[in-house]
Amino acid sequence: MDMNAYAEQTRKTALYPGRGETIGLLYTTLGLAGEAGEIANKVKKIIRDDNMELTEKKRQELKGELGDLFWYLARTCEEVGLNPSEVMQMNLDKLFDRKERGVIQGSGDDR
Repeated sequence: MDMNAYAEQTRKTALYPGRGETIGLLYTTLGLAGEAGEIANKVKKIIRDDNMELTEKKRQELKGELGDLFWYLARTCEEVGLNPSEVMQMNLDKLFDRKERGVIQGSGDDR
């Protein structure tokens, strides 16, 4: 599915306080961080409890959490008035530029 089409569909399930206001941005950003934390926690438990084996059950659990992450990402883009596909393309352009210049490794936004 195209990310812009997905983002448009998320509007139908976007029931949270302050939509279109700063509180809506805060809500979606906290949701994005929370889902990323849930993904990290599931991966941690794969290491701790599953002898680092990614089982099909765990893969499906991660799939669900990644879907939630996408929802919050799409909603956060909308809250700040950004087109998700443009954000993704901008990121790829930046990364390929860094690769061409030999600075993809390292740290700092202005490499």
